[in-house]
Amino acid sequence: MTGRRSGRPLVPAYLSTGGVARPSRNSLERLSVLTGRGPVPAELPAAQQSLLETLDGGSLTVVETAALLELPVSAVRVLAAALIDQGLVNARPPVPYAAQPDPDLLKRVADGLRALKLQ
Repeated sequence: MTGRRSGRPLVPAYLSTGGVARPSRNSLERLSVLTGRGPVPAELPAAQQSLLETLDGGSLTVVETAALLELPVSAVRVLAAALIDQGLVNARPPVPYAAQPDPDLLKRVADGLRALKLQ
């Protein structure tokens, strides 16, 4: 049911979560990485099935999943938390900035690999 020019549904986002306003876990951040685990059970609500189908065959952040499902991040956090509780989705925290590799080191490694390739 679309009625707006943007094509977004007129159904409020809280209805996709079954009226739940807060996720069951506070560990899900916007950049937490979600990965589906196995087949999609038929008895799940439609919004949870859509989330699992979106994660089929790969991993996405909460923000990317929200964009693909055209839902607010808060609604995806609630849906993902419910699926994590059921064991259907794995979530891992985002990589902290301090743990990311040094860009200068990566550039030097890439330059070295290119030099090896040319020999």
